[in-house]
Amino acid sequence: MKVHIIGEDQRSNYLRRLYENDIVSIKEADTIICPIPFTRDNIKINNSNMSIEELINIPDVEFKKIYTGALNSFAKEKLNEKNIKVIDIMEDEAYAIKNAIATAEGAIKKVIDSTPFTINKSNILILGYGRIGKILSRYLSSFGAKIYVEARSKKDIALIKSMGYNEVELERLEDYLPIANIVINTIPSMILDKNKVDLLDSDSYVLDLASSPGGVDFEALKTRNINTCWYLGIPSKDSPLTAAKYIKETIDEIKRGNEKWEKKSM
Repeated sequence: MKVHIIGEDQRSNYLRRLYENDIVSIKEADTIICPIPFTRDNIKINNSNMSIEELINIPDVEFKKIYTGALNSFAKEKLNEKNIKVIDIMEDEAYAIKNAIATAEGAIKKVIDSTPFTINKSNILILGYGRIGKILSRYLSSFGAKIYVEARSKKDIALIKSMGYNEVELERLEDYLPIANIVINTIPSMILDKNKVDLLDSDSYVLDLASSPGGVDFEALKTRNINTCWYLGIPSKDSPLTAAKYIKETIDEIKRGNEKWEKKSM
């Protein structure tokens, strides 16, 4: 495998070390590894100086395999126009779980660094019970926090109850905001609007982990002088070596699976 890695963040740099003997120029490569997410502004490839247009216009790029993650609809359409083969590793469940673990650990580090109080004995409200919400709930509970989790499906509410957390139905969210010391959002749509922000205690802390457009009204939080942060790309910031290893493990596993399939079909 001849590999070229796009990206200038720490995770990409560690990936280059892991693939040290396979690194070649982008023209020579049969495999290109791009950052995750692939793009944030639909112009540049994330954490790089290369534009999407530059990538899709590389000679013979349609014959190369491109690995990335969290492709949005715009990027998918642009790449499909050129029949470029793209593998979104965020669609690999094992990788997505590993990525959620790294995200949860980084989120907890951010909470500890940003608050003047302990996690222990804090009332923590987690919005959303997906992969990250599940891991965060478990980790933060082990610190001795009282965990409240907002969820919508009956399955998730049953799981929340079974874990000993306090379930919060969306319709009753306003009842729990005044007692929350820490609010962590994982839902990528507006859930903590101005009316809900007004219910928060002024000493509370709000951490938004949701991808664009996020899920909280930052202007309302700023007006009330409530400490807050929209924290994205956590694995590449807080655990870049581990994040790079997760990517390489996943790509190697996908490649082995493809080789098995190709041999079977011959």
